[in-house]
Amino acid sequence: MKNVPLLLLLSLLGLMSCKTNNETLGDTRSNDWLIPVGEVLDGGPGKDGIPSVDNPQFESATENTYLDDENLVVGMVRDGVAKAYAHRILDWHEIVNDQVGNQYIALTYCPLTGTAVAWNREVDSAITTFGVSGKLYNTNLMPYDRATDSYWSQMRLDCVNGDLINTRIETFPVIETTWATWKKMYPNSLVMTRETGFNRNYNNYPYGDYRTNHNNLIFPVSNNDTRLPAKERVLGVLTDSKNKVYPIASFGDGQVIIDNFPNKEIIVIGSNTENFLIAYRNEGLENLNYVSGQGVVVAEDDNGNKISISGEIVEGPLAGTQLEPVESILGYYFSLAAFYPDIEIFQ
Repeated sequence: MKNVPLLLLLSLLGLMSCKTNNETLGDTRSNDWLIPVGEVLDGGPGKDGIPSVDNPQFESATENTYLDDENLVVGMVRDGVAKAYAHRILDWHEIVNDQVGNQYIALTYCPLTGTAVAWNREVDSAITTFGVSGKLYNTNLMPYDRATDSYWSQMRLDCVNGDLINTRIETFPVIETTWATWKKMYPNSLVMTRETGFNRNYNNYPYGDYRTNHNNLIFPVSNNDTRLPAKERVLGVLTDSKNKVYPIASFGDGQVIIDNFPNKEIIVIGSNTENFLIAYRNEGLENLNYVSGQGVVVAEDDNGNKISISGEIVEGPLAGTQLEPVESILGYYFSLAAFYPDIEIFQ
């Protein structure tokens, strides 16, 4: 047992002793749940046992020395401000309460499903912070808001228990990629530092071989879909009527796909080499081609419209247009299939 990482051991212990009766869930505000209460599991460390970072510190990309080029980061651009949050920190904290530009956000990240989603911290006309509840649904993070102590589902994108039950969370686009790709595209970006206020070994991944072991889920899921390897990284595009995943590996050295989804075209731009995948509503663009090595520009059409990775047309006849992002989550395939059993796979 000496070689078992601490958080993994706690999770295993939590699973072995897991209870799902009302006594175990007695710290929630209501017995009303939008999800099967018997599938809400205790992850092990307990409420706030994995501490959120509520006062993140940042440095410029040029000052950063702790990230290697291949390290994954979650990037966000808003009001002209670019920020990056490293997996190496998110693996240990799961939630960062922050402000990007003029927007109060909670960057939520679940290491067990590999999913990062930026949430609006203004909920029900009040600015709140989110914490890690210690509970999981379909092995996915369940944040709680500190204003009402309501429980939320990260991948359902809604409140599933408490005063705010049935409330849909507002999300903002994030870009998950390598540090090398992000700093090349956003050389003036800020990056979160290791000065979190907590003593953690950010050089160590706390879940052993979890990222690469397709047979290791630790916790059960409601729908075990084996059409793709469990830990294959995919972008799940979500709508009220249709859901579809696009594997990063399918995009090779760079590709642009225009897909009718379901009644309006979307543009999916990605590269396995540069390790990113994004999706936007199409606004009359045709014959798009992938481009690389032009800073933030990742696609161009026959009319000279150049699209940045954040969806802005930065050059051409439509310059200044911001493409509308579609609701999407990048993560491990098994997690998208667990939450959205009818999900299609891009071929």
